[in-house]
Amino acid sequence: MSTEEAHDDHGHHLPAVQDWPRGFGEASWWPFVTAVGGAGIYVGAGLYIMGQDQIVGDMLGPAVFIGSIFVFLAGLYGWLYHAFVSHFWSRDANQKSASKLRWGMIAFLGSELATFGALFIYYFFIRAGTWPPQELPHLLGSLVLINTGLLIASSFTLHWAHVAIRNENRRNFILGLAATLVLGVIFIGGQVYEYYVFIIEEGFDITSGIFGSAFYGLTGLHGLHVSMGAVILGIVFVRALRGQYSAERHVSVSTASMYWHFVDVVWIFLVVVLYAGAEIGA
Repeated sequence: MSTEEAHDDHGHHLPAVQDWPRGFGEASWWPFVTAVGGAGIYVGAGLYIMGQDQIVGDMLGPAVFIGSIFVFLAGLYGWLYHAFVSHFWSRDANQKSASKLRWGMIAFLGSELATFGALFIYYFFIRAGTWPPQELPHLLGSLVLINTGLLIASSFTLHWAHVAIRNENRRNFILGLAATLVLGVIFIGGQVYEYYVFIIEEGFDITSGIFGSAFYGLTGLHGLHVSMGAVILGIVFVRALRGQYSAERHVSVSTASMYWHFVDVVWIFLVVVLYAGAEIGA
């Protein structure tokens, strides 16, 4: 490649960086947009709590929270599109690029583990004190057990799909992805219904004492991650329908699987510690 060609190749206008996964040195606005949206979610939650004390307007927090979710998902979509989808077939399927993307996902999951860890530590401090700190609703019911079973099953269907594409079994690959998506969407619907029961029917919400803030902080953060995972798997599913994977080229399937399995493990830990743990001694 000539000097002029190299210069032109690295002169993309932001945010479209067509060969981002291979270069890693080029600038892109998408990670920044995603980070702004993620930070806005926490800001919106803080403003909502402040709104309960009339420090700010009641609707400011929810507006910032909902707007930030859309910004976050838009940034995530742009990031994933330019990282995995754009010009997929024109890129070289070399092991070095695949290894970078896998290690990038591992680093991202490390930061996610720290985020969940901070909220779990908050809950452990609460649990170590007088228990229960307030009147608690019945947490460990049939709904959460069914939801847990669905999410565990989704890990198996996704693993089945991953194995299928590595064996060039495209039919089972697509069926496994479809089953995983359906199970994930049902799980999200189940968590929304659980929130409805707690908030509307039992009057237990995020302002219901220190346990309420811990419960909704942890379950809400996890629900957001499941929603993100569903978006990622949706992109993978659409690409699978277009034939964009093979036994040699499935790095985005691998990274999406890592993320989904991580979310499942966090949920199991959350059920044991938060749901079952709250019932003990209550």
